[in-house]
Amino acid sequence: MSMKRISLRAGLMLGLGMALLPTAGQSVLAPAALAQTAPANAVSAPVQQLYAALGKIQTSHASFDERAKIAGAAVDQAFDLDAVLAASIGTRYQAIAADDKQKLLAAFRDFTIARYVSSFKPGAGARFTITPTVENSPVGGNKIVNTFIGSDDSMPGTPVSYIMHQGASGWRITDVLLAESRISQAAAQRSDFRSTLASGGVSGLITVLERKVKAFSND
Repeated sequence: MSMKRISLRAGLMLGLGMALLPTAGQSVLAPAALAQTAPANAVSAPVQQLYAALGKIQTSHASFDERAKIAGAAVDQAFDLDAVLAASIGTRYQAIAADDKQKLLAAFRDFTIARYVSSFKPGAGARFTITPTVENSPVGGNKIVNTFIGSDDSMPGTPVSYIMHQGASGWRITDVLLAESRISQAAAQRSDFRSTLASGGVSGLITVLERKVKAFSND
């Protein structure tokens, strides 16, 4: 196993997520029914956009901040970050004051972007494969997009799956499932965030996320 493959897998594991109004003449379908009939390419499009951006930043020799802008645009389009953060915190999330929630969401966005930029550095050589079909998730109406991230000497690579939810802005990622055992990234983050929230509250968690962003940018 090459050092490049070990580094890429480690980056992944560290890591590393409403009904539509009908137009005239269309029948009204419940959200679950709409999801069941959704074309696979529509469901997987956000993942394709994310992978295109990750491919671009690993072939770029621009600065960390410039690569973060590329990754950031894709993260904003691909993820429902509010849903990911809510799942990463748990029931306590709903009790957080609106202003604090916005500050925490901004820090979590920066953390998510910086983690991707750090994991897919220039020359990383990651190759992305998206399976052509999608799975129905056991959670009503959601879908699962299965992918692999590998390298030239480790194809197809590590399984990485995405939980997709259809909201007002279309399909978005709400969780990432890592490796063959499908470890939930949101659940792993919830375990990490719980102790920080208990000891330092929202401001403490923001400080930890900001510190991680700085570490990623200096890596």
